[in-house]
Amino acid sequence: MDNNNNNNSMLEQTLQDGKLVRLLNCLIVAHLRHNNLTQAATAVASATMTPLNTQAPPNKLIQLVAKGLAAENNHVLGGISSFGLDSSVAGTALYASVSDPCTTVVDFSAVHDTKGASKFFPKHETRHISEHKNVATCARFSPDGKFVATGSADMSIKLFEVAKIKQSMQPDSREGSSRPVIRTFYDHLQPINDLDFHPQNNVLISGAKDHTIRFFDFSKTVAKRAFKVIQDTHNVRSVSFHPSGDFILAGTDHPIPHLYDVNTFHCYVSANVLESNANGAINQVRYSSTGGMYVTASKDGSIKLWDGVTASCVRSIGGAHGTAEATSANFTKDQRFVLSCGKDSSVKLWEIGTGKLVKQYVGATHTQWRCQAVFNDTEEFVLCVDEQSNEFNGFTA
Repeated sequence: MDNNNNNNSMLEQTLQDGKLVRLLNCLIVAHLRHNNLTQAATAVASATMTPLNTQAPPNKLIQLVAKGLAAENNHVLGGISSFGLDSSVAGTALYASVSDPCTTVVDFSAVHDTKGASKFFPKHETRHISEHKNVATCARFSPDGKFVATGSADMSIKLFEVAKIKQSMQPDSREGSSRPVIRTFYDHLQPINDLDFHPQNNVLISGAKDHTIRFFDFSKTVAKRAFKVIQDTHNVRSVSFHPSGDFILAGTDHPIPHLYDVNTFHCYVSANVLESNANGAINQVRYSSTGGMYVTASKDGSIKLWDGVTASCVRSIGGAHGTAEATSANFTKDQRFVLSCGKDSSVKLWEIGTGKLVKQYVGATHTQWRCQAVFNDTEEFVLCVDEQSNEFNGFTA
């Protein structure tokens, strides 16, 4: 028991130290930018994977250093609170690339280890049926919610405009008057596994079984092919943009995530991994909202948490879904929990700091497909597809 407590304390300290490092990096980048040292700010932002547009009040870094030196000289430095880090600065620096949610995020701290019964939503209306010629394997909304992209086993990508989807469903809409598909891309040689939108630009990326990550500019109406291609060594199962847009994580048949610099295409692989499994192909990889952490769900059933700065694996939850594959993993907005899905027909909520299972949701069957579980925007409900009915099941979070 003492060893477990010590391990948890060490992990919590590691996570806290990492958060302070990220905050310091944000303050340095903001300070350099405020002083028109754009080249230096860009270099630091790239080296530390910090959003270049991170915000902080002018001279805040200087003020904090002055207070720290004064406190040290007076021998009254008693901890981080002595630096006077107010919540407005910390929130702005760490969450600069993410807009404030329009509703209150649910607090999961009081949730106990219980199994949640399936709660079906009221009858919903199908908005649009994909126009792919084969199975639609993935879908992703753009950050602003204006577009949704789908990838398929037919090796094509289709981009839909959400407003046109809604318009086409109006009772007075004439058939064919508003075609929701505004772009179709053909460039992959094998089925597409995953998609992601650039956080700021009109760029869509895709990962596929042909071992490539391809970049598509959807601002150009005539573009059908990728304008950039990253050649990986493995089947690319999952892709995720860093919030800055300067880096991409690729989950592949290799057990360790591949980190790519978007500008140079250099690939980085962590040398600090707790364990390696020959059957540890990564089904999904996702960054947290600030880029300070990322999470992987693997074919061997494990969920792993990684430090976004050092690329070190800071926690591994082995057998998160028994002997079944872990098919998806996503952070809550406050980065305190991870929601995972597996082929054992369960969805689970994990506390990041302790690795403890907080809640389990059962009721939807998913044993064959690599199904994903996601929160709705307010994080009040968990959504997961049921293979038997081919419908979404909803669970109260």
